[in-house]
Amino acid sequence: MEELYLTGTPVVSRQQLEAQLDRLLEQWPGVKKVLVIPPDYTRCYSYAGVITQLLYQKLSPSATVHVMPALGTHMPMDEYEMSQFFGDVVPRENILIHRWQTDTIRLGYVPADVCSEISNGLFPEQIDVEVNHLLFDGGYDLILSVGQVVPHEVVGMANYSKNIFVGTGGREMINKSHMLSAICGMEKALGVIDSPARKLYDYAQQHFIDGKLPLVSANRHHPGRRRSAAAWSVHWPVPEAL
Repeated sequence: MEELYLTGTPVVSRQQLEAQLDRLLEQWPGVKKVLVIPPDYTRCYSYAGVITQLLYQKLSPSATVHVMPALGTHMPMDEYEMSQFFGDVVPRENILIHRWQTDTIRLGYVPADVCSEISNGLFPEQIDVEVNHLLFDGGYDLILSVGQVVPHEVVGMANYSKNIFVGTGGREMINKSHMLSAICGMEKALGVIDSPARKLYDYAQQHFIDGKLPLVSANRHHPGRRRSAAAWSVHWPVPEAL
């Protein structure tokens, strides 16, 4: 599969953005059921709402499209937030709520010795890997993880696999990954590419997601952030106002 990047420009026009999305979707012809996973309204400036709207408009004429905001432990988006983020493009009945306490399945675990190695011995505990069950049993031909890549105090640089393992994750992965990061110290996290929490999420993706889900990461790229081990990704710098 082709990786797509749009770099070398201070802003991205709507036309450029749509062209990139078209190139992305051309790689997945004939999909009939799609799940889009954007952040919630707490990331209202991520441009993910606009990207989700465009994806819905392009895919919905020929496919069933659901949108599951990556809530993590946050409250579900209210009508005002959905209106601001998704406009009137995404029908409310197509927006799914992730309930981190009840909706997840356990895929396996990150062994204690791996967690110990990642944390230099500070967190020698096993961590269960949990995601929303619909990622596996929802019957989706394509899952699009949408968001932005910016500095983050827990994972170093936000988005990518964090969108899945925290945004659609369960109690143990959310709690323990944040504890692991806190114990290792913010100096090893904020703005760091290969932070301890990122290594944890990368391990989980490589062992439980890659080759098992049709997952594509479409992220607005923060300058200087290298791509993680994504099977396929789309990155773009800060877009211009529409």
